[in-house]
Amino acid sequence: MTISGKLTENAVILDKQAIEELFNTSFYGRPRDDRLEVSLIESAYLIYIGKIKVEFQGKELDFNQFFLKASLLVKNFELLYITYKDLRERGYFIQPAVTGFRVYPRGGHPGKTPAEFFVFVTSERIPLPLSDLRTHLDTVENLKKRLVLAIVDEESDITYYEVKKTIPSGTYELKLDRLKSTASLLEDRVMVWDPDTSSVLHNEGFFGKPMDEGHLQLSLVESCYLLEKGILDIEQRNHTKLDFDDFSRIASDIESDFMIKLAVYRTLRNNGLVPKTGFKFGTHFRVYKSFEEISKLPHSDYLVHAIDNNHVFSLQQLSRAVRLANSVRKEMIYGVADSNVDFIIIGRMRL
Repeated sequence: MTISGKLTENAVILDKQAIEELFNTSFYGRPRDDRLEVSLIESAYLIYIGKIKVEFQGKELDFNQFFLKASLLVKNFELLYITYKDLRERGYFIQPAVTGFRVYPRGGHPGKTPAEFFVFVTSERIPLPLSDLRTHLDTVENLKKRLVLAIVDEESDITYYEVKKTIPSGTYELKLDRLKSTASLLEDRVMVWDPDTSSVLHNEGFFGKPMDEGHLQLSLVESCYLLEKGILDIEQRNHTKLDFDDFSRIASDIESDFMIKLAVYRTLRNNGLVPKTGFKFGTHFRVYKSFEEISKLPHSDYLVHAIDNNHVFSLQQLSRAVRLANSVRKEMIYGVADSNVDFIIIGRMRL
């Protein structure tokens, strides 16, 4: 039997019988006194599957009419509907929530089990500010739930990503205090001339890359980190000594995001990880959780990209980054350089 209801400003109101037939059995809507209040997204789906009819100003709305009207009332209604329908048809019980949808685990439902995760829905075309993503993360983590990002592409296919905070850590311990050497800043890298220092830095710390026997090239972030640690002195080619401020200023002229990269690099190293350039993967760093010696170098574990708090994600670029990381069996992490460095891991989620 089809249940009749009326469209109000932002919901459909159904009579008491709907509580038994729709909420108690399939958990659509929310009981309000002796009536059932159903969201516009739930209502569109219920019209589509023939469970309800909806009137507005004395006239019954068919699916098309209701959908068009609802899309004027709810921003990105079509994206929310596509995602809602997909999750329902995958067998999940799902309810509207602050971030989009509250989704219950298979075998669970409202009143029986807590929600498993919250879904935030967006389009591949809509830029996603990091500040918005962090707000969603904070909201969901305060509720002790997981955050899932549902990205709807132009053909209405949905890709689900789990987003969570992480604190990556490794087992490497920096033991280079006995070193003290002078290196030279060239165009966009630093050269260590002393053979013994070059050998120790590379073989024991996996810093830089040998240019030849006895000479080591260091990247700007590696060099600045070692300068800051007091392991290296760095001079310009005219032998003018550079302090941290001098070097970082020159490096920032070469790389506009140098200080962001340095903050993330420093935190990774201090957390027992070994970062190396991630250029071949399109990211700032590939990162190793453990390192003993060059001859026994394992595969890297993470790809890490450094961003600041004002970053805005292009979802096409995010998709490429996560897919590439997965294809090479790594995890994609974004290091957010603010007053501290926070890390956010984003990975594909298969429902």
